[in-house]
Order: sequence, then structure tokens, then C-alpha cells
Amino acid sequence: MRIADVCEFYSEGGGGIRTYVQSKLQAAARLGHDVTVIAPRAEPGVDEMEGGRVHWIKSLPMPGDPRYAILLNRKAVHAALDMYAPQLVEGSSFWQGGVFAAQWNKAIPKVMVFHQDFVAVIPHTYMDSFLPRERIDQLFTPLWWHIRRLSRRYDATLVSGHWLAKRLSGFGVHNPVAIPFGVDKDLFSAAKVDPAMRKRMAERCGVSPEDPILVTVSRLHPEKRFPTLFEGFRRLTKKRGLGWVIFGDGVTRPKVERWCAETPGAHLWGYTENREELATAMASGDALYHGSAAETFGLVVAEALCAGMPIVVPDVGGAYDLAKPGCSEVYIAGNGASAADAVERLLAVPKPDIAAACKKAKETIWTMNGHFDRLFKYYQSLID
Repeated sequence: MRIADVCEFYSEGGGGIRTYVQSKLQAAARLGHDVTVIAPRAEPGVDEMEGGRVHWIKSLPMPGDPRYAILLNRKAVHAALDMYAPQLVEGSSFWQGGVFAAQWNKAIPKVMVFHQDFVAVIPHTYMDSFLPRERIDQLFTPLWWHIRRLSRRYDATLVSGHWLAKRLSGFGVHNPVAIPFGVDKDLFSAAKVDPAMRKRMAERCGVSPEDPILVTVSRLHPEKRFPTLFEGFRRLTKKRGLGWVIFGDGVTRPKVERWCAETPGAHLWGYTENREELATAMASGDALYHGSAAETFGLVVAEALCAGMPIVVPDVGGAYDLAKPGCSEVYIAGNGASAADAVERLLAVPKPDIAAACKKAKETIWTMNGHFDRLFKYYQSLID
């Protein structure tokens, strides 16, 4: 198959979407397909790679986060689609990219990939402390109307979990199809535990390697709710020795750096492109400490479980959907005291019990190959 993905939130310095798209290219190479990713960047060009290519459209930097760009040139997107002549088009957002993909006037299958729930990312993050989420959803009825209307120009709306398909169905979004995302289980494995990595993390946190070490892997962005995580961590460190390593970068980095400087035991490691380093850190820590209540899947949460690391997650969204008994604790989204209590409960569980529960949870998570095998099979059925 020839597939084109109009993916306006793909970035060379991105997070979960970048990981997913690169995995899709690798799967395409393995299965003999050809994928063209059409994405915005300050400088245009084409990066050929195994499984296809990234076709960059010259675009303006996104205000507040220059790692990303704004896709505005519909003619350039349509010209790229004409050039590569795909048999199926993905619109990987419901913003401009999704609109441009839907407007391309070719009678071929089109799938809208729902990577981000904007209402959960922004309005829920800022408003759910004083309004019920159902009420917030109602306030954004015009946006749901747009998504519903746009989805009808596609054959299906691809989502990463059945819980999300149910949420979108409630807003009348056209044909949500759940194909759960997957994880590289060979890379993210409990076998990667490394005392030297644990010692490095402890030293950077200023704690003993015998003290528990929390790990957060996240873009530094308001939706990730770092104020909640810091409040919970500070409550915990009043009672016990504890380290916390944060992997990531983003628009709120200056704030996170300042908060780390003010919080003994917390250390901002920063962004790493070294997936091996990340997998080793996860296997060598004691718990994933996660703040976002707006995940559509929760890739790093699934990776942590596969690495043998239990999770502390909020009570809503894709992260919550991955929480399993014995290897997770759940707290009230946005509530630091509740987050601290959840960490304490998890650290009280015997480590052999946690290891067994993580191993069991790993069996329920798809591999990346499994996800893309099913995805491409579904796409072939649409083409046929």
C-alpha cells in the first residue's frame, strides 16, 4: 500500500506522536508498504528513510513551542498528495491538517487519526478543579460539532482504545475504530534494570540508591500538570527520603527548572533521544509518576509497565485505562495530596508482588508490530 499521513503535530523534537510515526515507518518497511508523512517545519525538504519519507512543508513556528510548526499551506499539502498518489490518506488531527486531508478531492479511503483530545488537554486541565468534566464538554459543544462534521468526511476515526471510542461515540463522531497502540516490549523490559543507572539517578537527586526513585517521562507542558506532581512530591519528602527524575522538555521548562531547584530530591534530566537510556531508567526506578489526565493512550505509561515499573496515574484518560490491580495506584486528577497518598500506597506493596503484577499487565499490552499488523490489515480492507 501507499499511505500518506498529513501529520501537523509531527516534529523532530516531539514526543508520543513522533515515536508513533517513526514506529509506523519501521512497520511499513517490514511489511512492504510505503508511508509518506506530510508535516510542517520552518525549512521545507524531504527526508527519505526506511519505510517511506517525511515531506516537510515550509511553515511558521508555533507560538510558545518552536519545536512545532503551524500547517497553513493547503496547496502545498495537496501538491504533495498529488505527487505521492497514495491509496489511503490519514488526517492525523482535527485541525488544519485534518481539514486539508479531507479536502483533497480524490476518491480514496481516508481515516482521521485521533491523536489528541483537545478538550481534555486544555479546558479539562484548567477547569476541572471547579467544574465537572461533563459540563466542560458541554461548554465546548461548537468544537465537538466541528469534529463530528469533519469526521463524516472520513471513512473512519482511528482511536487508541475502546474507552476513547465510547467517548467519541457519545459526541456523534463518525465510526470510531479502536486499534490499541503498542509498545516495543524488547526495548522496554524489566531485564534492563541497571544498578549503575540507578546510582546515577540517585546522585543527581541527592538521595541514596536505597531510597525510592520516581520517574516522570513527559513533555513539559501545562496539560501534564506538573504543579500537582510537585505538590505531591513535596508532601512525600516531608516524611521520607525520595528521589524524582524528570525526562522531557517543553514550554514550561523554566518553571520546572525553578521548581526542581526549590525542591530537594527532584532533578530535571531533560530530553533524551536515547531510547535505550530511557528504557534503562524506567526499569531501574521504583514508579512512574504521571500527571496528565488527557492521554488518548499513554505510551510512556504502557512502556513503564512493560519495563517492570508500576505506575501512579490520575483517575481519567488513557493513563487510567492502563491501570491494572497490583501494579498501579490512582489519584484524583489535579490533586497533589491524593497523588502523594497514591505514591505511598504503591511504595508499601512488596516488590515481588509488583514485579508479578507488572509482568501480568505487560501481557495485556500490544506490541508495536501487533498494532501495525492489525492497522495495515484494516487499511487494506478499506482499499479493497
